[in-house]
Amino acid sequence: MSPPPSSPPELPLKPIPGSYGLPFLGPMRDRLAYFYYQGSDEYFASRIRSHNHSTVIRTNMPPGPFVAADSRVVALLDAASFPVLFDNSKVEKMNVLDGTYAPSVDFTGGLRMLAFLDTRDPKHALLKSLVMSFLASKRDVFIPLFRGSLSRMFQAIDGQFAATATARVNFNGLSEEMVFGFLFRLFCDGKDPSETEIGTRGPVHVDKWNALQVIPITAPRLLPKCLSFIEDFFLHTFPFPFSLVKSDYSKLYAAFNKHAETFLDRAESNFGIPRAEACHNLVFIAGFNAYGGFKPFFPSLIKWVANAGHKLHRQLAGEIRVVVRGHGGKVTLGALDAMTLTKSVVYEALRIEPPIPFQYGRAREDMVVRSHDAAYEVKKGEMLFGYQSFATRDPTIFDRPEEFVGDRFVGGRGEKKLLLRDVYWSNGRETDDPTAENKQCPAKDLVVLMSRVLLVELFLRYDGLTVEIESLPLGSSVTITSLNKATSV
Repeated sequence: MSPPPSSPPELPLKPIPGSYGLPFLGPMRDRLAYFYYQGSDEYFASRIRSHNHSTVIRTNMPPGPFVAADSRVVALLDAASFPVLFDNSKVEKMNVLDGTYAPSVDFTGGLRMLAFLDTRDPKHALLKSLVMSFLASKRDVFIPLFRGSLSRMFQAIDGQFAATATARVNFNGLSEEMVFGFLFRLFCDGKDPSETEIGTRGPVHVDKWNALQVIPITAPRLLPKCLSFIEDFFLHTFPFPFSLVKSDYSKLYAAFNKHAETFLDRAESNFGIPRAEACHNLVFIAGFNAYGGFKPFFPSLIKWVANAGHKLHRQLAGEIRVVVRGHGGKVTLGALDAMTLTKSVVYEALRIEPPIPFQYGRAREDMVVRSHDAAYEVKKGEMLFGYQSFATRDPTIFDRPEEFVGDRFVGGRGEKKLLLRDVYWSNGRETDDPTAENKQCPAKDLVVLMSRVLLVELFLRYDGLTVEIESLPLGSSVTITSLNKATSV
């Protein structure tokens, strides 16, 4: 008989270090540091160093005045403290998707969307159950539908390389077009968005609508650092009005309302959700949640895989081609599950650069938050902020945390899911499942599946690739500089 699990060790109770500074001046100082003078990683790293290496600290988070009334947060900067944000008995999730500020409901038809609702709101379970039931009904079409979208994308990439010997192909734009097309077909009964009212401008409409909602918590850094205060004033002092993108949103809403009949019928008949409310949620789920997540993540995945080098490329190509041959030349769920290295590479990309870098939650009650080496009292009503990029690169949990290790989750501890517990990209542990009662991404498993299929299609067609990288406010711009056609399949 195995011994009973040991209780967590008693940790010393300490006051939370850090300061918010003077009203107005403190949040403004910290906003400039976060966006322009330090950047997010150094912003937190410098505060950890200045507070005796505490990974739970008090600080301000953007946007601050005058977009957000209260910038004060308790920052959780390690893998031990971060998971309290998943405990819905301890934290409230109402209107905290974007942190200390929430965009106007004008952007979403006058309604607050599923992602902004707390788990105790009756609408949360209803709307999330709708999404999960719809995705479950589409289980058999995910792979063929996404492979078709990928095929069109890779044909476009090949065409650009064939057009000139010195071609350089920007992956981001083609990926965004591919993702929007897949999502529209998925939710709109296979309809090609280019054959609808929005034509080929779907990604443009979504990008404009998304941008105005997240500008207060991002920084394009268009001006030299010495002039950053000018950019900061225009982008982060006042929220942008919905009227600037009303036309874009109206076109998206009209297209989904017309063509997503199965989803909207299910909402009305099975869940009693008004059609208009279901459609506004669908636009947000498809455009903000899904497209907005894949937009930075697919280029990130390609970046890390490309820069990992020829050895990983050979290993991936070998595994993928052997498994596909063993499954009669078909890419099936069974085949994908047999690709252990391919799965590990996707998990590693999600670990080292999560597509959404932060999580928020407001304390429902007085409680104690534990880091690796101390405990801290948090008062009811305080805002908790988790910086995902530090939690999933915690050196106490992961060896060589700053390195991309493609086989990190193959065999040993990884295969036994002991490491996967600490991969948090989906607003939950990778080893947990989304339910109607929690805030974990309802499409968590679909994201991992699509990412694996992307790698499968890549290495069925090519032996390897090289890229050039430029940083963006969220993610990276990836330019493919060479693609080596597959020598054997």
